[in-house]
Amino acid sequence: MTQPSPPPPHHGRGTPRVTRGKPGRGLRGSLLALLLAAVAACASLPDIRYLDQKPVAAQPTVVGAQGALPAARSESLLARRLRDSGTDLKALAAAEEAATGTPLIAGNKVSLLFDGPQTLGAMMKAIREARDHIHLETYIFDQDELGLAFADLLVAKRMAGVQVNIIYDSIGTLGTPAAFFERMRKAGIKLVEFNPVNPLKSMVDWRVNNRDHRKILIVDGKIGFTGGVNIAADYANSSMFRSQGGRNSELGWRDTHLQVEGPAVAALQQLFLETWAAQRGEDLPRRDYFPNLARTGPELVRVIGSKPGGNFEVYKAYFLALAQARKSAYLTVAYFAPDTEVLEAITQAARRGVEVHMVFPSISDASLIYYAGRSYYQVLLDAGVKISEFQSSVLHAKTAVIDGAWSTVGSANLDIRSFLHNTEINVIVLGEDFGKRMESAFAEDLRNSRPITREAWARRPFTDRLKEWSARNFAYFL
Repeated sequence: MTQPSPPPPHHGRGTPRVTRGKPGRGLRGSLLALLLAAVAACASLPDIRYLDQKPVAAQPTVVGAQGALPAARSESLLARRLRDSGTDLKALAAAEEAATGTPLIAGNKVSLLFDGPQTLGAMMKAIREARDHIHLETYIFDQDELGLAFADLLVAKRMAGVQVNIIYDSIGTLGTPAAFFERMRKAGIKLVEFNPVNPLKSMVDWRVNNRDHRKILIVDGKIGFTGGVNIAADYANSSMFRSQGGRNSELGWRDTHLQVEGPAVAALQQLFLETWAAQRGEDLPRRDYFPNLARTGPELVRVIGSKPGGNFEVYKAYFLALAQARKSAYLTVAYFAPDTEVLEAITQAARRGVEVHMVFPSISDASLIYYAGRSYYQVLLDAGVKISEFQSSVLHAKTAVIDGAWSTVGSANLDIRSFLHNTEINVIVLGEDFGKRMESAFAEDLRNSRPITREAWARRPFTDRLKEWSARNFAYFL
C-alpha cells in the first residue's frame, strides 16, 4: 500500500477545538495510537482499483424472508428501487456482491435515528420489550449515568429470564472499572471482552491493535440496531441536529444510527454470533436466535461486516460506490485518514464532475486524527471537493449517500484503522426513498456547518500545518 505523501505547506484560518473529556477518553483515541504503533504488525490494504473494471454477473442476488428471490422477481424489485438514480446501481449492486460476498436482502423496515437520546431511547424500549434474548456488541460501555441506566435495564431483563449476551471491546472500555462488568456477570449475563489488553486474559492470539469497533444490538432476533452510537454520557444530550430552539450548553455528540426490522436482522445476528465464537466465548444457551422473519417494509439492504485478515468488505464497498458515482456523493466523516485508493476514488469523482461534499468535525475528542484528517484538505479542495466543518458539538457520524440511491450508515470511518485493523459493520440501503431521507439529514448537517474555501485554507497558520503534517505520519495507526 502506497501512502499519500505529506501535504505541501499551506496557511489558513481558525483554530480547531479539541474537547477535553473525561480521563480515558483521549487514551481511547489519538494518544492510544502511540502504544499501538509500538506493537502493531505491518499489515496493509490490498490494491482494489481493479474492482471498478472487473466483469461481474448482470444480476445481483436478492434474498427475502423465504430465501433467494426468483430472477424475474429480483429484476422487478431492483427496477422499482433503482429507477432514476442516474447511475447503473444494478451493476454496482452486482459488483458489490462479487467484492463482498454478501447478497441484498429485501423486505426490511429501516429507520434513521439521530443522536444519543433518540437512538438510546429506541434501543432501551426494544430491550424493555425483550422476551427471549438480547445481544449487545459495543466499542465503548462507560460507567456513567447513561451506562449505569443501560446496565440496570440489562440486569433487570436477565433477572426476568431473558438471556443477555454482551461483547465489549477491551480498549474501548479501558476506563470502565472491572466491577461494572462483574456486577452484570454475577446477575447471569454472559460477557466477552474482545481482544483483552492483558495478554494473560486473552483466549485468542494477542492482537492489541485489532479492535471491535462495531455497535450492534439485537433483540429477540427480530429487531436490530447499528451505527455509530456508543453507550456513554457523550450521548446523553442531543446535538443541534434539527433543533427547534435555543442552544444547549451541554450538547451531545452528533451521530447516526439505524433501527432495522425484517429479514436483514438475521445478518446482524450472524455477525454477532461469529464474533462471539471467534473470541471463544462460552457456549450460549439454546434460544430462538433465528426466528422466522416476515417482510416488514420496502427497503433493500446489504449488511456488511469486516474484520482484520478478512476480505476488506467495507473498504471495497466504499471504493466501488465512489468509483461509480455519477451525480453526487455526500459524506459525513468523523475521522479521516484514508489510504491512496479511497482518496483517489473521492478526488477522481470530483474531477469527473460528481458533486462531492464532505462534512468533517470542527471539534474532536482525538487531536491526532483530527489534524491528520485536516492534512488532506488541500488535496480534496484542489480536486474540487466541497468541504464543510460541523460546528457546536463533536461529529461522530459515519454516513454516505451517493447518487441519491446508495446509502450507508455504520461503524466504519474513512480511515486505514477501520478498513484494516478493526472489526466493523456497515449497512447499505439501496433506494431513492431512503436516499432522500439521507440527503435531507446531510442538508441539515450542512446548515450547522461552516464551509472551508481554498482562500480561507490558504491563510491557515503555520503551527496548524505543522500539527497536520506530524499527525499524518501516524495515519496508519490512528
